[in-house]
Amino acid sequence: MSYIIVTGGAGFIGSNVVKRLNELGEDRIFIVDNLNTSEKWKNLVDLTFEDYIHKDEFIEKIDEFKISTRAIIHLGARSSTTEKDVDFLMKNNYEYTKKLATWSIRNNVRFIYASSAATYGDGSKGFNDDHSLIPQLKPLNAYAYSKQIFDLWALKNGVLDKIVGLKYFNVYGPGEAHKGDMRSMVLKAYEQIKRDGKIRLFKSYNPAYRDGEQMRDFIYVKDAVEMTLFFFEKTEINGIFNIGTGIPRSWNDLAKAVFSSLGITPKIEYIDMPEDIKGKYQYFTKADMGKLKKVGYDKPTFSLERGVEDYIINYLEKS
Repeated sequence: MSYIIVTGGAGFIGSNVVKRLNELGEDRIFIVDNLNTSEKWKNLVDLTFEDYIHKDEFIEKIDEFKISTRAIIHLGARSSTTEKDVDFLMKNNYEYTKKLATWSIRNNVRFIYASSAATYGDGSKGFNDDHSLIPQLKPLNAYAYSKQIFDLWALKNGVLDKIVGLKYFNVYGPGEAHKGDMRSMVLKAYEQIKRDGKIRLFKSYNPAYRDGEQMRDFIYVKDAVEMTLFFFEKTEINGIFNIGTGIPRSWNDLAKAVFSSLGITPKIEYIDMPEDIKGKYQYFTKADMGKLKKVGYDKPTFSLERGVEDYIINYLEKS
């Protein structure tokens, strides 16, 4: 029997993908990651898998897996939007992905990789996942560029019709506690309420948006996983696809959903945005979901309110 390899398998989306695979009866899974000194090892405790292998060892020994591998779901990456070591991002996010994609195509292994909605930059070109838009996108930070440059490589080298790239929008849910500053605002808001009784949101510096009315496409991790595994099953479908809801909501909406889940009257404070992210801030994102629906994905998604409530009541309050 063949294996499923999940890189970043101890991470946020990765561990949720493995959990869902377990629920579907799959346990011949190799977890590829770099646990280092982080707390993400805790995400592995309740999962069933064949083995764990460090990401550096895996890429060195990858040919040992060519006969027995069914699919690689490549979710491992340095995902910090404030990372300043661009050489590291290019090696870890771009070069590593390129090696895996090339190997997978050569060995007829299903390859699904994480791109990012951050590649859309300020959104001035829209949020359409049509391949013709890829060369026009202008990422706002180095992390987004490290994702964009692989999308460009795949497009220029004619391999997007052989692999799947997923542009995840603002994902939140269980399994993200180890992510530090990159934790979702749902988790940060929950922690702020527990500590201070209020939520802090950035002020708006764009006259088109009032404070807290900046909008994002928030997607619950359970929906992101279902969309990801749709491509695991539908091996005849390839290309780049958005992973979102298509329904933008404001930060104020998110804050109110967190307060509502806890049965607390909302108390929101608007704070100054750090200077180093002002010019890199996305004021609006909205996934165009037409392409995903066109290829047959028709499952309903959690509303922001339902997703936040499930996350808080069934996970954060019980942890």
